[in-house]
Amino acid sequence: MASAEIGVIGGSGFYSLIEGAEERLVETPYGPPSDVVTLGVVAGRAVAFLPRHGRHHDLPPHGINYRANIYALKALGCTRILGPCAAGSLQPHVRPGDLVICDQYVDRTSARRDTFYDGPVIAHVSMAEPYCPTLRAGAIETARRLEWRLHERGTVVVIQGPRFSTKSESRWFRAQGWEVINMTQYPECALARELELCYVNLSLITDYDVGVEGDPTAAPVTAQEVLVKFRENTARLRELILRMMPAIPAERTCLCATALRHARVG
Repeated sequence: MASAEIGVIGGSGFYSLIEGAEERLVETPYGPPSDVVTLGVVAGRAVAFLPRHGRHHDLPPHGINYRANIYALKALGCTRILGPCAAGSLQPHVRPGDLVICDQYVDRTSARRDTFYDGPVIAHVSMAEPYCPTLRAGAIETARRLEWRLHERGTVVVIQGPRFSTKSESRWFRAQGWEVINMTQYPECALARELELCYVNLSLITDYDVGVEGDPTAAPVTAQEVLVKFRENTARLRELILRMMPAIPAERTCLCATALRHARVG
């Protein structure tokens, strides 16, 4: 079934990246993924593209079958996953239009199916460094060449959604020093590690979460604002991914590739 080496989980604006595209319906033991997977070639690399929320954006963050999505990409042969997403800013210096290559996450979700190891085989995978260092370095170098306003690290706090934060919640997240807020990074990133896949997050900042405290002109985020800002920058994200692809090394020497070596119990 292998047909790709790199997976992209993102929005509908990425379809135009793929040359000679074909669609494939992938069945998994965890149910159907968000949509059919589009296979093709990008910059000479075999790529599988999967829309995280479905091509019509009809899956809310808490309703995404993350296990099926990650399993489907693994079944197609992917060893690397690029995860562009829209995200909010929690800090004044992280501005809409910026790109954050996150290096940590904090999980604030609930009741999501977030492991492939429900028993009898158990795995306690280390998530001390949740994002692939090789893919992060490639993304940072590419974003620099594109002269994007860049934050080379940052912590994303993942909330359950689909509602946005209250001011008190956002104030708490900001006080912890966390930079980014999002609804989909967990368990997507953790599940990739459980299958020994490399994963990188590309957070496009679309808004300030509840505005900037002390600035009465900065209003809380709306869903329409997020969509507009993301669409404005889709072309830039496509270019980033297009330029990243050729530089991804064929050999994997990162921690992701051997994540299960000392993790399995039973």
